Amino acid sequence: MPDDAQADLVSDALAGDEAAFTALVGPLLAHGYQLAIAILRDPQEAQDALQDASFTAWRQLRQLRDGKAFRSWFLRIVVNKCKVVRRSRWWSVVRVGDTDLIKREAKDDSIRDLDLHRAIRRLRSDDRIAIFLYFYLDLPLDEVAQVLGLSGAAARSRLYRAVRKLRPGLQGQEVFQ
Repeated sequence: MPDDAQADLVSDALAGDEAAFTALVGPLLAHGYQLAIAILRDPQEAQDALQDASFTAWRQLRQLRDGKAFRSWFLRIVVNKCKVVRRSRWWSVVRVGDTDLIKREAKDDSIRDLDLHRAIRRLRSDDRIAIFLYFYLDLPLDEVAQVLGLSGAAARSRLYRAVRKLRPGLQGQEVFQ
């Protein structure tokens, strides 16, 4: 969407136009849901966090400083809502293993190490978010920095360290001989 059209939609939404807000948020919902799934790893909680983020964005639209940065502003709200959900989980202290994961891991440990998705899951949440934003949502580095609330250099460093953490588990493995 061109910057002028987005700025017009933001001003219309600020005036109370729900259709304008829907036009702004609608295209971002799929990315927001994918981001929430990457953080929370639970579809229902991801849907709830996304819905809460959408409602918060509507209520706090006046806090948007620059209409051009709506995407990164909205995705930042999604990240914050997901972090609140993760902190509030009562079971985050007592983890019960994923029985399907345990069964699959018992079959072949070398295949588990090759699985990129599982390797990403082992990363800290902040590292996982950086990788997801940059490689999965294909956001430019400056937007990744905005979503994460970091400087461009700090976002680049986080992304670099996260990718380096992935490499040891994925390198040197033989695939199906």
